[in-house]
Amino acid sequence: MPDIAVVGEVMLELAPGQTTDSLTLSYAGDTYNTAVTLARLGVDTAYITRLGRDRYSQAILQRLADENIDTTGIDLSEARVPGLYMIHNSPDGEREFAYWRGQSAARELFHPRLDSSAVRRKLLASPWLYFSGISLAILEDKARADYIDFLQEYRAAGGRIAFDSNYRPRLWASREEAQHFTKLALTYSNVGLLTMDDEEALWGPCTDLAARYHDYALDELVFKRGAEDVLVLENHTPENGNSHAFPVMKVEPVDTTAAGDNFNAGYLAARIQGQSIASAVRLACDCAGIIIQHRGGVIPREVFLEELGERQRL
Repeated sequence: MPDIAVVGEVMLELAPGQTTDSLTLSYAGDTYNTAVTLARLGVDTAYITRLGRDRYSQAILQRLADENIDTTGIDLSEARVPGLYMIHNSPDGEREFAYWRGQSAARELFHPRLDSSAVRRKLLASPWLYFSGISLAILEDKARADYIDFLQEYRAAGGRIAFDSNYRPRLWASREEAQHFTKLALTYSNVGLLTMDDEEALWGPCTDLAARYHDYALDELVFKRGAEDVLVLENHTPENGNSHAFPVMKVEPVDTTAAGDNFNAGYLAARIQGQSIASAVRLACDCAGIIIQHRGGVIPREVFLEELGERQRL
């Protein structure tokens, strides 16, 4: 039985290569990035998605297997293929994306016209479930409604849910639609892993984060704030909550792709393994600090583990 099941989409990634006119093919996506790092940190991880029967889907399955990630919850579509995106990096390390995901097989995940009973059993067998706002946004309307219903069933059965809102406006019909489904996702979540830039884009500025999430049954709210301190609200109601701020080690970014995804993996890995919130934030920051000094959403395992070991010796 896996420690955690990660739900989402893995895509073909075209990132800048070694020369100006070259591109490097890889495989990435927000939840895929998180799943890979969770597995590298020793967490028994399953990935839940849909792929095609094309050569690139087979390559993705092989990459997941190479990372010791359970792929038995992945369905294969006869008609669809993985989505594709391309990265452009600005001089300060920030990135711009162009997407081609109209025929992405992952959009059919949880669709009522398909038999998802095996996927549901796989998820119910896992004590943790992780997904993101992108996982929700890419789903077709009926599939999204069914998935939300499943979250209620999963939480009622004793499962623990972690959610990153990961707001991408172009994936939603409107901001109001994104707000509606983000609220529903957080309603059933135990751990919220939120980014301040996304928070402001989705809800607007806020000076009292605890009050904003007062009515949710969340155990921990983690706010990623770039180079500023990480803020964690534990048992977060204004009456009895605990607020913690943790400093972030400053590094010069090469490419900020997957910084939040790797942060989430480090935080969840530590918490699943019984570590404290302080230890979880430190590991999360180490993972994020490593990925932003390399190009692309996933780097070679040996490079990641070597650099993580160096950071943990500091």
